[in-house]
Amino acid sequence: MTNQNMIIPRPEHPNPQMVRENWMNLNGEWEFEKDFGATGKERKLYEAESFSERITVPFCMESELSGIGYKDFCACVWYRREVEIPEAWLADGGRVLLHTASDYITVVYVNGKRIDRHVGGQVTFTMDITEGLTVGKNVIIIRADDDTRSGNQPGGKQSIPFASKGCFYTRTTGIWQTVWLEQVPASYIQYTRYVTDVEASSLTVEAKTGAPDGTELTAIAYWDGKEVGRGSAKTIFGFATLTVKLSELHLWELGKGGLYDLKLILDKDEVKSYFGMRSLSLDDSALVINGKKVFQRTVLDQGFYPDGIWTAPSEQALIDDITRSMACGFNGARLHQKVFEPLFLYHCDRLGYMVWDELGNWGIDFQKPNAWKAYCAEWPQVVERDINHPAIIGWCPFNETKMFQDHDLFVMIADLTRRMDPTRPVIDTSGWVHVPGGKATDIMDWHDYCQDPETFRQRYIDVANGATVNNPKYSAEPLRPRFISEYGGIKWDVNSGLGNAWGYGNAPTTEEEFLTRFKGLAEALMFNPFITGLCYTQLTDVEQEVNGLYTYDRQPKFDVSFFKAVLDQKAAIEE
Repeated sequence: MTNQNMIIPRPEHPNPQMVRENWMNLNGEWEFEKDFGATGKERKLYEAESFSERITVPFCMESELSGIGYKDFCACVWYRREVEIPEAWLADGGRVLLHTASDYITVVYVNGKRIDRHVGGQVTFTMDITEGLTVGKNVIIIRADDDTRSGNQPGGKQSIPFASKGCFYTRTTGIWQTVWLEQVPASYIQYTRYVTDVEASSLTVEAKTGAPDGTELTAIAYWDGKEVGRGSAKTIFGFATLTVKLSELHLWELGKGGLYDLKLILDKDEVKSYFGMRSLSLDDSALVINGKKVFQRTVLDQGFYPDGIWTAPSEQALIDDITRSMACGFNGARLHQKVFEPLFLYHCDRLGYMVWDELGNWGIDFQKPNAWKAYCAEWPQVVERDINHPAIIGWCPFNETKMFQDHDLFVMIADLTRRMDPTRPVIDTSGWVHVPGGKATDIMDWHDYCQDPETFRQRYIDVANGATVNNPKYSAEPLRPRFISEYGGIKWDVNSGLGNAWGYGNAPTTEEEFLTRFKGLAEALMFNPFITGLCYTQLTDVEQEVNGLYTYDRQPKFDVSFFKAVLDQKAAIEE
């Protein structure tokens, strides 16, 4: 059973890295109930025959696309939908998996039976709901508890006060990614990790399965429809590791992409996937991709949309944000204070657009033990979900943490990240205060919103072996590759009447002044032989924050060819 031209929002398959034939998109109209007192469980809403409102999923209730647009706080929300399950889906021990992302604590009920609970509002999760299902009509009820103000959960840029202000924006409550069901056989591929070796022209596949020992896993690689390699291995304790030797080597490259198709077969389970062949390393001054030093010309991308908040209105909207950035001359992005959906990462892979993956840690108080518990549960899920994307060139688990917070957490998470993925660099906590001694980070990065290009240039001109940044905000740290991972933020309000318009520093008074400042700030970093990359704040305006190169509705504020001409210049570190 597949989706056939169903008239539903966001109808595309949400995860091109794991595609099976039998899946069902559940986006569209669901029954909905606000539960302000979080008493729905006591009132047995999981057994309710109907709810009072209707909502369009996958859009959160705060968004206009949801059909509700309610923006005040609500401690708990409930969703209800009837679903027809084909007999074939449950035959021969078949399993049915539910996938979505929901902020923040999500409980799923099927036909009144509690199935499971997921903690974490940003990462996609998977839940086996088979035990509650029957052939034919079933009722799925989803409850989401969301206490943004508790300090116990990360919310990223979601506003803690009632109204959006400064660089904090409209909240997201409940479901915000595609809800879909997937039918799998009794033994199926649960998780994969791809390790590429460019020198050996090979791909290693590590897989976790539910299969009995001795079950054969086969991987077949294709380039442009032609088989270019295959490998097999048998499962031991449910795990299998195999290597595919490639007869043709095609590199994944910035600005070009380059993806192999991959078919995985485990008994009756067949999965379509893909991978990219590229090498990644660091030297003292730069990120090195495929043996070439790369200057990171990245932009800060918040991933907010006027009508969908955290959720893009369409797949094309995801693609367009990447191509808008590339049109300005950026070769990648810092995905900021939010875990982006897998489909966005697929298009980054396809287009050759490098990104830093980051969990939105703002809103969480790490002095609280429950906060540690929540964060440590979600971040490993992010790494596990996104590890196979060639576009991801680094992990950034924290952003702008405070000096007084417990550095043991940051060391632990950085070490855990490296153990899960030793193939990418880790920034321990971006921007303000790294763990003392630099012992937890692979790259020294700074956030600096100085608006004067000459002052900005002088601040970093003496960064060399043994030198530190001439900025009292940062403590002396040993040198690593140096990344100015937030700068710019030049305020430019095209509406010129937005009373709460916000940006960094003094706003230019003319277009010429804006462009001159942009050029001066960028060149101060690009022409510095000790700087490995920049990240300009930001791609688009978000609500009242008006320092984007595009407006919130994605209209260019200036001729973007100017930005491209500036950023296309050769950086000092480039050979």
